[in-house]
Amino acid sequence: SVIVNEQHMNFRDKINTLTIRTPEGIEFSLLLAGPISRFLAWSVDFLAILALGKLLGLVLGLVGILSRDLAAAANILGYFFVSIGYGIVLEWYWHGQTLGKRLLRLRVSDVHGLPLQFNQVVIRNLLRFVDSLPLLFYLVGGLACLINRRSQRLGDFAANTVVVWHPR
Repeated sequence: SVIVNEQHMNFRDKINTLTIRTPEGIEFSLLLAGPISRFLAWSVDFLAILALGKLLGLVLGLVGILSRDLAAAANILGYFFVSIGYGIVLEWYWHGQTLGKRLLRLRVSDVHGLPLQFNQVVIRNLLRFVDSLPLLFYLVGGLACLINRRSQRLGDFAANTVVVWHPR
């Protein structure tokens, strides 16, 4: 059984940490990412998703030759799969990181410090749509991060994950 304690450390300001104690009595601390660094990482990811969606839209635009309605439906489905698939694929293959998280030195981690399971990656990314309400402004997820000591959004709660920061 892993014991998880939450405490604060003073650097320039208080940074939330997650202290994990193993059954062998070894303790290690993870620095939790705050809402601002998470928002900045999401902004980078959002731009990457838009670029991928635009590229896919150009490719699917060829379907418009056959039918405009079919092309519109393909674009909507394509954007859905890109926006969900981007997070799932990158977080799974880059061990908890997307492009934005990698640039800002953030990583998704299991709340007990264990390696991420594929179902955790899928759950947190599927719930991103709920966190992004209303209309992709991330009000729900942002409020959840602000009122939670671990800065977890709803997807993190459901997947039992946290986003940690790795300083240089």
